[in-house]
Amino acid sequence: MLRLPPFTYLQPTTLKQALRMKSDAGPDGMYVAGGTDLYPNMKRRHQEPKVVVALGRVRGLRSIRADGPTGRRARDRSNRPTAQPPNRLVLGAMTTLTELAAHPHVNARYPVVARAAELISTPLLRNMGTLGGNLCLDTRCNYYNQSYEWRKAIHFCMKKDGDVCWVAPSSPRCWAVNSSDLAPVMVALDAQLVLAGPKGERVVPAGRFYNNDGINYLTKQLDEMLTEVRLPDPDGWDATYHKLRRRGAFDFPVLGVAVWVRWDGARVADARIVLGAVASLPQEVPEAARAIVGTDLSIEAVEASALAAFKPSKPMDNTDFGLSWRKEMTRQFVKRALLELRERRPS
Repeated sequence: MLRLPPFTYLQPTTLKQALRMKSDAGPDGMYVAGGTDLYPNMKRRHQEPKVVVALGRVRGLRSIRADGPTGRRARDRSNRPTAQPPNRLVLGAMTTLTELAAHPHVNARYPVVARAAELISTPLLRNMGTLGGNLCLDTRCNYYNQSYEWRKAIHFCMKKDGDVCWVAPSSPRCWAVNSSDLAPVMVALDAQLVLAGPKGERVVPAGRFYNNDGINYLTKQLDEMLTEVRLPDPDGWDATYHKLRRRGAFDFPVLGVAVWVRWDGARVADARIVLGAVASLPQEVPEAARAIVGTDLSIEAVEASALAAFKPSKPMDNTDFGLSWRKEMTRQFVKRALLELRERRPS
């Protein structure tokens, strides 16, 4: 039986308390949201914090709210329409995946976010797992996500206790992959992530939140906390997410494909295509996006985009399934996602 190591468990009720507790703990402290990733990692001795700062009771982190006016346009004292900020949705980082998938406003205005959340793990774990936890998910690898005894038998790996990446032994870096379902979606939407730390608050685009390194996979500082996600105004764009996994009922993605398009009539004015679970960060493929910009998502444009995503895809021996088959699935899943959007294009 795998057991948790000893640790001190703290439960702050305010953001200020949480930041102070983490600062006092220093590198020996870690935040925990739902715990569905951290606690199994602690049992396998992947992560061994001496202090765990639980965020479940911190006020204000578990909410979904509109940010900006709704309904009638605001007017100044002369009864003239005034400029208004975008009517976006703000998601608290401690919002559970179940709440995210079921929320009526998320489903109505950002169905791609609800869809990605619903595809994560099982209902029981979605009840505990959180938006922030999934976005900050530890990278995964066949040689890392094993018991301590298994890893010891191969002399460990670069990500924990060793100095060799067994996926690419001659490489100077770790190749563990980002297996978050929500991360490629947020990068495709160009969502804004709010980070709070001892020096105050800062906002970063989702695409700049990740590093292509299996060990240092987040640009977030150790003393910072992800507090909320700001989704852009759903004005003139559509998006979808497709996921490949071994078990249809639940599993980490072997491939995730998030596609975002902005329509100008029936033509694509702008696009982003982001692949998940193929690199240490959500991997945007600009060449695939350029192949559909200016088109009406014709079959020829869809095929060209899928091929452009296929060419740079280089699966490695770090997740499930065979390498050549996984590479081909990149083409097929990009095609499926684009064909879905094609069915919904404005007439």
